[in-house]
Amino acid sequence: MNGVRRQARAVAGPLLAPLAAAAPGASAVAVAAHLAGERLLAVGGSTAHGAAGLPAGPETRFAVGSVTKTYTALLLAELVAVGDVRYDDPIDRYLPPGAAPYRRIGGAPITLLHLATHTSGLPRLPPGLLRRALPRWFSNPYAEYGPGDLLAALAHTRPFAAPGTRVRYSNFGVGLLGMLLARAAGEPFGGYERVLAARVLTPLGLLRTGGDGAAAEDTTGYWHGRARPPWRIPGLAGAGVLHAGADELLRYLEALLYPGRAAGAGPLATALAEVARPRLVVRPGEDRIALVWNIRQRPGHVLCFHSGGTRGSTAFVGFSPERRVALVAVTNSAPALNGAFIQRAYLLLRELAGGTTRFGAPSPIG
Repeated sequence: MNGVRRQARAVAGPLLAPLAAAAPGASAVAVAAHLAGERLLAVGGSTAHGAAGLPAGPETRFAVGSVTKTYTALLLAELVAVGDVRYDDPIDRYLPPGAAPYRRIGGAPITLLHLATHTSGLPRLPPGLLRRALPRWFSNPYAEYGPGDLLAALAHTRPFAAPGTRVRYSNFGVGLLGMLLARAAGEPFGGYERVLAARVLTPLGLLRTGGDGAAAEDTTGYWHGRARPPWRIPGLAGAGVLHAGADELLRYLEALLYPGRAAGAGPLATALAEVARPRLVVRPGEDRIALVWNIRQRPGHVLCFHSGGTRGSTAFVGFSPERRVALVAVTNSAPALNGAFIQRAYLLLRELAGGTTRFGAPSPIG
């Protein structure tokens, strides 16, 4: 164990090198890891290119895109733990009259669990969203698409498969889940961020994690070298609204590694333990899906992971419950077509959990 701890102390800085190389155009890259009981953080660069940039640090926030979905899954598990909802609740229970999607006569309804496991049969995006987003496609495509628009689209949606029969990643589904959970918790459909803060973020001490980045210390996003505004995403908040720093992202993963330490013996601790439990098998003996989290079997342990991206950010989070290892990697440049940053981050997580990491010298970010 002492040898592992000595190695752990040397990890975080050198980890920046391969991640920075996989993030061309970024002004900042951050990596945080939990390994052998130690917290390791390294941040390089500045919040923006040029004179406007401030030195980036552990609390500097990045847009995390679809990593938000994992928080929505935890919110679902918390509401289940306190008895406010059930996983098998049909979504119709929380929808206004006339908003439910098409269902075959005698067919099974879409449930909250279907939304959280990408088995709802809903498409990746709400019908009509792309047409609405095109005028702002390269800046803020979802800014003018609100909860009412999503509900209107849902009423005209015909699922491509019966609920529970096929896995297909759906921003629509998890965005809808966030809205329904807000409603179940007594808020309007647009109250996702308030409910998430009250039920998950504040109890876990994640006080800087939240919606659109407007503070001076938040990173400016870059896409092909051009600065991009932070996304506003009111209609799909549960699918991608959050911004967070490397420090709080790691604290979030540590809560998943040690539920009792993070939340005592209450319902949130139950939710933290429940959220990463496998729900279905995607490929026999290989990939599984928990509540939103992807799970991959490795020799003697599993890896739970998720990634996210916006027009100006890329994020990866993952952990191994058995090995008590977690990794955060974030940068303020859009995902590359080859997925290099996310792939590099996943491999680092795999190496850390497998005990096979080798480190080179750190390199500058630019």
